Amino acid sequence: MAVSRKTSTVRGTGGKKTVARQRAIQERADAIEKKRGSGKAKPKPVQAGARRQPQNPMPGQHLAKPGNEYALQLQPRFLASDYVGSGKLEGMAAIITGGDSGIGRAVAVLFAREGADVAVLYLDEHVDARKTRDQVENEGRRCLLIAGDVKDPRFCDRAVRKAVKTFGRLDILVNNAAFQQHLDSLEDMTDEHLQETLQTNIGGYFHMARAALPHMGNGASIINTGSETGIFGSKALLDYSATKGAIHAFTRSLASNLLARGIRVNAVAPGPVWTPLNPADRAAKEVAKFGEDSDMGRPAQPEEISPAYVFLASPVTASYISGVVLPVMGGPRG
Repeated sequence: MAVSRKTSTVRGTGGKKTVARQRAIQERADAIEKKRGSGKAKPKPVQAGARRQPQNPMPGQHLAKPGNEYALQLQPRFLASDYVGSGKLEGMAAIITGGDSGIGRAVAVLFAREGADVAVLYLDEHVDARKTRDQVENEGRRCLLIAGDVKDPRFCDRAVRKAVKTFGRLDILVNNAAFQQHLDSLEDMTDEHLQETLQTNIGGYFHMARAALPHMGNGASIINTGSETGIFGSKALLDYSATKGAIHAFTRSLASNLLARGIRVNAVAPGPVWTPLNPADRAAKEVAKFGEDSDMGRPAQPEEISPAYVFLASPVTASYISGVVLPVMGGPRG
C-alpha cells in the first residue's frame, strides 16, 4: 500500500516586502541610468592636489630617442613647490639612474631638499642632466653627473665607486633607467629590440644593485621603478611590461635576501607620467591622448610621483617597510 507524503511550504510576509523593496531600488537605479543616458562619458581630469596640473590633450609631439626633456613643448613639473623638506635624508648619499629627467629628476630634487647628496646617472642627455644638477645644487646639496649605459656592468661598477669616493658613503640606490618602445605584434620584435629592453630595464637593475651593495650598510635602501604595466600588462608593450613585472618580483626577492643586513628594498609602480619616455616612443597623435584613460583622466606630473620615493627612502617614515610595490597610478585601475 503506497504511503502518501504531503509537503507543505511555509510562507512568511517578510519575503514579499523584501522583494518589493529590492525592486523599488532597482527601478530607481534604472531611472537614473536612463536619465543619464546609456553612453558612458569619459572621466574628467581630476585635480586632487595642492595645485592644478596640466590635462589632456597633451602636446602631440614625437621625440627622437633617448628623449630630451628640454625639447618637450610642455615641460614636466618636477619642482614640487608645495613640498617642504624636513631633513628626512639629512647627511645621506644617493644614486639615481635615469636621473637626468622625468621621475628621476623629480626624485633628485626632493632627495636634495631632504638633505641628501645625489649622483645622477644618465645615458647622454647632457643638457637635461646639467639642469638637474643645477636644481640639486639650488637645494644646497652636491650633485655628481655620470654618463653611461647601465646595460654595461663595468660602467655600473665604475659609477658606484666614483659616487662613493665623492660622497664618502652610499645610502640609497634608485633604479629608474628604462627603455620603452611600443610594438603591436610580437612577430615584429627584433632580437635587438628585445635585448635593449631586457638588459636596460631588468639587467641594469641587477648590475647596479650588485655594484652598490658592498658599499651599503644597515639602514640603507634600494628603490626600484616598476610600473602599472607590470601589474595589469599592456598589449603593445609586451617586453616592457614583462620587465616591469620582473622588477616587482626582483624587489620582493631582494628584500628577503637583504633583510638580515638591514637593507630595505621597495618599488614604486607609477601609472602614466608626463616625461620624455612616451613622446620618444609613440606617434604624436597618440602622445596627445597619453594618460586620458587613467582613473584621473590625465597623466601624472613627476612631482606627483617623487614624494613616494622620499617616503620609501627615509628610515623615519619607512623603517618597517620592505618588499612593497607601491602603486601610484591615480586610482585603483579596477
